[in-house]
Amino acid sequence: MANFIPIEDNTALDRFLAEANGSAVVILKHSNTCGVSSRAYGEMSSFEGPVGLITVQNARDVSNEIERRTGVPHETPQLLILKADELVFSASHFQIKAATVKEEIKRLNGDG
Repeated sequence: MANFIPIEDNTALDRFLAEANGSAVVILKHSNTCGVSSRAYGEMSSFEGPVGLITVQNARDVSNEIERRTGVPHETPQLLILKADELVFSASHFQIKAATVKEEIKRLNGDG
């Protein structure tokens, strides 16, 4: 089961990225008023690993900061994988699949 870690401000975002020590990290931008986002949240609930969770209604400034850092326009739901603070994978809406994320993380961290 996913270990959702709420990211509510830019300090929490920086801490989440720093704690990865250069390993790949997963971030999910989620809207608590969107059915498609709810499906993506449920999909990622089966992911075995930490997932930084940005609920855009509560942390829009964090979402904007990620857009600024990565250059990827904001969408919800949106999943991003960063490694060493660089964007290496992104998906949105119905493209968000826990199995795909698992394979990407294994590949990026040299486990597969």
